[in-house]
Amino acid sequence: MERLEIGLAGVAAILLLIGIRVPIGVAMGSTAFFGIWAMMGLKPAIGITKAIPFNLIGDWNLSAIPMFLFMGFVAVEARLTRGLFGAARIFLARIPGGLASSTVFASALFGAASGSSVATSAAFSRIAVPEMLDSKYNPGLATGAVAASGTLAALIPPSVLMIVYCLLVDTSINTLFMAGVIPGILTATAFILMITTRCMLNPGLAPRYVDHTTRAEKIALLRDAWPLPLVTFIVMGGIFTGAFTATESGAVGAFLACLIALARGRMNLAMLKRSIIDTAAGTSAIFMIVLGAALFARFIALATIPTWVMGFFDGYSAMTVVILICIILVLMGTFMEEISIMLLTMPVLAPLLAQHGIDLIWFGILVIKLMTIGLISPPVGMNVFVIKTSLGNRVTLNQIFGGVTWFIMVDLLVLAALIAFPQISLWLPGMMTTTR
Repeated sequence: MERLEIGLAGVAAILLLIGIRVPIGVAMGSTAFFGIWAMMGLKPAIGITKAIPFNLIGDWNLSAIPMFLFMGFVAVEARLTRGLFGAARIFLARIPGGLASSTVFASALFGAASGSSVATSAAFSRIAVPEMLDSKYNPGLATGAVAASGTLAALIPPSVLMIVYCLLVDTSINTLFMAGVIPGILTATAFILMITTRCMLNPGLAPRYVDHTTRAEKIALLRDAWPLPLVTFIVMGGIFTGAFTATESGAVGAFLACLIALARGRMNLAMLKRSIIDTAAGTSAIFMIVLGAALFARFIALATIPTWVMGFFDGYSAMTVVILICIILVLMGTFMEEISIMLLTMPVLAPLLAQHGIDLIWFGILVIKLMTIGLISPPVGMNVFVIKTSLGNRVTLNQIFGGVTWFIMVDLLVLAALIAFPQISLWLPGMMTTTR
C-alpha cells in the first residue's frame, strides 16, 4: 500500500475505534504505531513511539494543565463557587428572564474556575434549573440556558481545551487565553440579550421573579461570591501584564484558592486529598490523550495526509478555507466529542493554515467556539445529556434540545462576527505585555 492509503486507512480505523468507545488516546496511539510499522517497519515504529512521549512530557507548557485543574478542584471542593448564582440573581433577576440570565452570568464565572463545560452544566442543572422550574419558567428556556452557558467554560480562560489546541499547533497559551476573553464576554452578553428579548416578547416563557431575599441574605451571598472573581482577575491580570507564564498563573491561582479556603475554614486534609487525587486522575487522562495525538500527528505527516489535504484546498482563498473548515467542524461536532475532533483534525490542518497565512490565535478561538457549539448540538450534545441525567423525569430530551436551539443560533451569529472581525479576538492579545 502507498503511504497515503495507509494514512487514510488509519484515520478510518481511529473513527471506528472511537465509535466502539475505545479511549481516544489509546485509539490514536495504537493506530499510529501500527501505521508507522506498515510504512517503515517495526524498528522505526518502536523508535518513534519511544522518542515522542519522552520529548513531549518534557515540554514545560504541559505543566499548566495540572495547575489549572488543581485550582478548579480546590475552588469547587472548598465551595468557593457557592453563592455565584445567588449573587448574579441580585443584579439580574428583575429583568425579563432574569433567572436564566443570572445562570449565564454565574456559569461564566464558575467556568473560569472549573474549566469544564460538563462540570458547569452539571452544577447549574442542580442549582439553577429547579429554581427556574419552580418559578414556572419554560423548561426549554431553563435547561437550554444551563446547557449553553456551560459551554462558556471552554471559551473563557483558563481552558484546558485551549491548552490542548496550543500544544497541537505550537502556539502561545498565554496569547490564546487572552484572545478568549472578549469572545467569551460577547457570547455571554449575546445569550443574555436573546433571553431578555424573547421573554419581553413572550412573557409566558419566564414569569416575573419575586425576590424575597433580605438585605442580610444579599450581603451574605455577595460575601460568598467574591473570592472566585478575584482569583480569576489576578490570574488573567498576571497573564496580561506578562507577570506570569501559563504555568505560573495556574500555580498562583491554585495557591490563592487554597489560601482563601484556609482563611474561610474550608481547607482540611480530606478536601486537599480529594483535590490532589482528582487533579492527578484528570492530568493523567489528558496526558494520555496528548501523547496519542502526538504519535498520530507524526503518523499522518509520514503518510503525507497534510500534503494531500493542502492539494484539496489548493486555489481557495484563506477566508474560503476557514469557512469550509468551520462547516466541516460543525458537522463533526454533531456526532463526535470535542477533544476527539481537535486531536484528529489539528495535526492535519496546521500545515494548511500555515500555507494560507491564517493566524493561529484567531483560528484557535474559532475552533474553541465550534467545539462549544458541538457540546449542545444534537444528536450527541454532551451538556444536554448531563442535564437530562441530573434532572431525570422533570424534563425531556426534546425540551432541552428545543431550548438550546435558540442558543445555537446565537452561537452561530457570534461565530460569524468572530470570522468577519478577527480583531474581536486579536485586540486584547495585541495589548499584552510580552511574557518573560
